[in-house]
Amino acid sequence: MTAGPTPLALHHVGYVVPDIAAAAPSFALSLGASWDGCVYADPHQKVKVTFLATRPGDAQIELIEPAGEDSPVLGFLREKGGGLHHVCYEVPDLEDALAAMKSRGALLARPPKPAVAFRGRRIAWVLTREKLLIEFLEARSIQ
Repeated sequence: MTAGPTPLALHHVGYVVPDIAAAAPSFALSLGASWDGCVYADPHQKVKVTFLATRPGDAQIELIEPAGEDSPVLGFLREKGGGLHHVCYEVPDLEDALAAMKSRGALLARPPKPAVAFRGRRIAWVLTREKLLIEFLEARSIQ
């Protein structure tokens, strides 16, 4: 058996929904999760997001609502009706993670940008050869 890439820390799994306020209570109930009601409006990403918590230390569930006609998730919502959208990994070095994914044939879908929900920590997106959308979240903000 050959050694593969170093396992990454799963931060959250993202679902696109048409309306966070309508979807969050039923998602929380179905998943046995809790929701604090906090919704982040992110003008950089053109979305609204909220997080559902499960057990401490486990990955969260992110609900994503388009914020306007130019939202990058609006097409997904219209074409697919919403649903599972991406997985997000927290990484110690965003540029290293992107370079590693590029070396494996992934395409940069969206370059690093600050994210409101993560207090300005940058996120970036790649699309793998298998058509899996992966978000990377830098472990701490750049000062």
